[in-house]
Amino acid sequence: MTDEQTHTKEAEFKRRFASVLQDLQRDGVADAEAMAMIGSLANDIANSLKQTSWSGAKSALTAAGYDELLNSFQRNGGAAQQGGQHKQAYAVQVLAFSLVAGTQRRDAAIAEGEKLLDALIDHAAAVARKVQPRRTN
Repeated sequence: MTDEQTHTKEAEFKRRFASVLQDLQRDGVADAEAMAMIGSLANDIANSLKQTSWSGAKSALTAAGYDELLNSFQRNGGAAQQGGQHKQAYAVQVLAFSLVAGTQRRDAAIAEGEKLLDALIDHAAAVARKVQPRRTN
């Protein structure tokens, strides 16, 4: 990939990331169902990595784990969207943007947005933990 292609991909990510943050601020946080889905999915991922938060789960990921999770988000988000499960697709999209933002921290605006997004996701996951029944494996 050339430097120009990399720059273009990063600029496109930044534009879309800003759009996701604006949407969450404008509509997403008021949508209890979407926030519950975000929190539940983040909580499930954190639990699977033996972490207590989404941000902790992101930090615990290996490079292979990152790739696997991103691929899972792409598959599951697309399937949810095609299946008409728009809020589930939205939840996957929010987590995917948070995940990728962690690789773009050299950009100060993305780094700041990631902190805000992760705080929101961690809060939604904490709420989900309180309302979800404990599963025994």
